[in-house]
Amino acid sequence: MLTGKHIWASLLISPAIFVFSSPSHAQNAEDSTGKLQDIVVTARRTSELLQNTPVSVTAVQGQTLDRLNIMDVQAVPQLVPNITLSKVTASPSTAAIFIRGIGNTESSLVSEQGVGIYLNGIYIARSATAIFDLIDVDRIEVMRGPQGTLFGRNSVGGAIQLVSKVPSQDMHGEVKVGYGTNNDWFSRARLETGEFGPFRAAITYMHHQRDGYVNNHLTKKSRDPGFLNSDSLFASLHGDFGKLTADYSFDYDNRRGQGSLAQIVASTADFYNYFSQSEALGGAPFLFGPGRRSEGLQEGDIDRKGRYRTDTRATIQGHALTLALEVSPALTLKSITGYRRFRQDQVVNVSGNALLKGIVYDPVTDTASIQPVTPYNNTAEGHHRQFSQELQALGQIGDLSYVLGAYYFHEKAREALYQKLTFVLPGGGAGVNLNPVQAYGGTTRSTAAFGQVSWKPSALDERLEVTGGLRYTSDRKTILLTGDVPDLTGRKSFHNLSWLVSASYKFTPDVLGYVRVSTGYRAGGLSPRTSFLNPFKPERATAYEVGLKTELFDRRLRLNLAGFLTQYRQLQINQFKADAGGATTLTVNAGNVNYSGFEAEFTAIPVNRLTLDGSIGYTHAHFKTFYYRDPLSNDLINVADEARMQQAAKVNAHIGAQYVAPLPFGQLLARVDFSYRGKVYYGSLDRAAQFNHAVKSPPDYNLRARLAVTDIAVGSAKLEVGVWGDNLTNDKNVEYGVDFGSLGFGLVTYKRPRSIGIDTRIGF
Repeated sequence: MLTGKHIWASLLISPAIFVFSSPSHAQNAEDSTGKLQDIVVTARRTSELLQNTPVSVTAVQGQTLDRLNIMDVQAVPQLVPNITLSKVTASPSTAAIFIRGIGNTESSLVSEQGVGIYLNGIYIARSATAIFDLIDVDRIEVMRGPQGTLFGRNSVGGAIQLVSKVPSQDMHGEVKVGYGTNNDWFSRARLETGEFGPFRAAITYMHHQRDGYVNNHLTKKSRDPGFLNSDSLFASLHGDFGKLTADYSFDYDNRRGQGSLAQIVASTADFYNYFSQSEALGGAPFLFGPGRRSEGLQEGDIDRKGRYRTDTRATIQGHALTLALEVSPALTLKSITGYRRFRQDQVVNVSGNALLKGIVYDPVTDTASIQPVTPYNNTAEGHHRQFSQELQALGQIGDLSYVLGAYYFHEKAREALYQKLTFVLPGGGAGVNLNPVQAYGGTTRSTAAFGQVSWKPSALDERLEVTGGLRYTSDRKTILLTGDVPDLTGRKSFHNLSWLVSASYKFTPDVLGYVRVSTGYRAGGLSPRTSFLNPFKPERATAYEVGLKTELFDRRLRLNLAGFLTQYRQLQINQFKADAGGATTLTVNAGNVNYSGFEAEFTAIPVNRLTLDGSIGYTHAHFKTFYYRDPLSNDLINVADEARMQQAAKVNAHIGAQYVAPLPFGQLLARVDFSYRGKVYYGSLDRAAQFNHAVKSPPDYNLRARLAVTDIAVGSAKLEVGVWGDNLTNDKNVEYGVDFGSLGFGLVTYKRPRSIGIDTRIGF
């Protein structure tokens, strides 16, 4: 039953929608003639048709996300080739994102990402804020390959653009509610004001909550592992003052939740012998072993305010203001200003166990006693804020079009990690309880100037386009390490010149071929989760890409192909280590690697009302050098023949079908999607991660479907009712894996089991 205090916010908005709204209609992939619709993207900072853009880019329409009840970016890799996204165990808002094998596994609030994420042109700097509710999205654009010229630093693997809906000229709105497995329900309301003077505005609110999907016998169902409780708000205002337009947006996301049950699936003999004694010593039974569990015992912890909790809480908010002035038909000046804040307060038990007991040795008194013990857990607090300002000049002179710009970015972050662990002594007869503290603060200041020019000679009917671009970036970073170590302060500066050269040719109005060479840069820095100053160098990549974009059979088939080779230098690898000093991450420049592969995507309308779409992506990594310091000899050795891609799959694929049929009282809409992702390793070297095979994610399969009746006339309104299912084959897909090898164990979490539900929407 849909109850709870948060639904009142939706209901308060709803009456205004019922009174002040006009009809809205569903759109299909085909237009009124039965042909594929055009798709507009901004992959090159200007609006252009997808098929005219010489970049490997996928655009996922907001309507598709809505029809599949996709509410955040976690499911995007199921629809897009050569992207892997893993939700990090500790946080409901943190993700590790990789494109074409390139990304970053470190989720600290000062670590640079390998894939840039942008919301309405504003860079979202940290992976800790990557997962938030998508409540007002017009489309998601995924650009593969380095985007260093126009998007800048940290888009070395690619970039993801989230583009929100622009308020329409007409007053209307909608309400959508849904309910599913695990008491999973949401309520979303959107109101558009239409024009009032030079303005139009829209506001959307959503509440989403679900019980956990693993029965923790120590908590109530609403707090079981996997639970979520979130509130999201998105407001936008568009002003049209003739030659000047202004767009302001505000987004807010408050998430409270817990990851899936952490399951210890591998361990050393000493570790198992030690913790398996717990029940005999008066503690809880030690839960251990592979396979997705449906129930368990998972203890919480006391947070920094003395409250017993089992959840992590994150709040994300942002402001964006875009001003565009049309100086002349050939010149537009644009300003993009952004400010974002993030706060997180986490309680994490990664042992998946209740209150264990063991024999604890006290080295101070040289005595041993039976005490509570834990493999590992932590509480943490983090704060982050960022400001960015971008100025652009876009225009055209004869056969030349250009984008020129300047960029400024500043951020400040701090985080404190309070850890608890029991370090098992050799033989497994006793352990030592430890409480290491890691804390850091850091700042980043980045400035850049960039330009990109395209030449389309009118003498060739604009069939040929040649593009060149440059971007100069200067970064200054500081870090302060505190906690259990004396305060350490470090400073580093980096400079880079990225460039792009591409050429495309329209062989026919519906066939475009292109070649592209681009470079990318990920800033260097200092590792935040260590007890000493550990500087590392920037990464640099040069990518060679060739592609073909086609629309065939009278625009009933769209087929896009791309092949690539990316030469990567000074690869940054996060070497995770867990020992008596706690869980630490050391970032090192391991060596050089070449990534090669391809993407293929299609959309087809074989018969009217039936749309098929699919994709496949393949990435192969050839490590030329991969340096590793041997812990026994302290020698630096090249282990390139042992290295693996970390947190990235070689293959992912998707196939989907949508069918629309008229009914006497509306229309039937049926959609089904199946996705596949190859196995993923979470460690790059087996010798540095002894449980790498045990905690890897095997091939991932997902089947989702939705059946709905749309456009049901209810007076002047339109009603839609649907049923849906996700993971319909109930595959036991791994969500994330961590090798705590130095502490003696490895763990995994599993994705949600099969879920089904219903939803309804009414629009006016």
